[in-house]
Amino acid sequence: MPAIQHSFVETRGFRTHVAQCGEGPPLLLLHGWPEFWATWEPLFERLADRYRLIAPDFRGFGESGNPDSGRTDQAGPSVLAADIDALMAALGIETAGFVGHDVGAYAMQRLAIEHPGRVAGLFFFNCGTHGVGARWRDPAQINEIWYQTFHQMPFAPELVGASRDTCRAYFRHFLTHWSYRKDAFDGVLERWVDNFLRPGNLQGGFNWYVSQNAGRIATMAGTAPKPPKIVQPARVFWGRHDPVLRSAWIEHVPDYFENVEAGIAEDAGHFVHYETPDAAAVEIDRFYKWIGYRAG
Repeated sequence: MPAIQHSFVETRGFRTHVAQCGEGPPLLLLHGWPEFWATWEPLFERLADRYRLIAPDFRGFGESGNPDSGRTDQAGPSVLAADIDALMAALGIETAGFVGHDVGAYAMQRLAIEHPGRVAGLFFFNCGTHGVGARWRDPAQINEIWYQTFHQMPFAPELVGASRDTCRAYFRHFLTHWSYRKDAFDGVLERWVDNFLRPGNLQGGFNWYVSQNAGRIATMAGTAPKPPKIVQPARVFWGRHDPVLRSAWIEHVPDYFENVEAGIAEDAGHFVHYETPDAAAVEIDRFYKWIGYRAG
């Protein structure tokens, strides 16, 4: 493992924790739920010889602070995109490449639209878009999205965090069920439990779902406005076996990007970067070389 440097950067009223390693043009790695900066360690090992890898924890996740200590709807994709914009300013980075999935993928889309000058390129794993629409509530999908409602309940953090055992059982479910490689997180499960038992981190992560609910319902109902097409070059690498962000939804990707290559990671589920890091690193490097990304 290359040497990882940890620091804290003041951003928009709270401290963002950042893990960095490597040298070269900057790539910001934006995690999902249930994750934090350490989800990118396999890519640190594989790409640090070519890129400066910057993995922040979103507000309320990992070791980052949170300007809202309790339940809040101020943790949606536009808020997180503004946080990343502020982080880049604090780090002295004008433009960067991005890699992300899940929560990070939504934040990256808003960043590209609302802060376009920051984005040299976008590499997505499992990229949900507005185009999923009513398919979120298809009969086959209903049992997969129960947690999105549960996380909005005011008692959810208390239940999940009642003990180390309950927390471990909860996160083991997602890390296993959403993975095609069922052993992918076996060696790090206790780190995940430690992370989410940090004060405020359960609610911090759940606030994403509180913040997304109105938009999610509008998307299902067909009343959410279609966002403008993203013009920066993009690559989507979608895990074939993801049960929650289904790979069939890749068909909508060209409707939301002007310049995108979309393909399937055949041997992965939700966590492509963690389940198949060799393939993920190859695809990231290939994409950024293809677009001629050299400096940040």
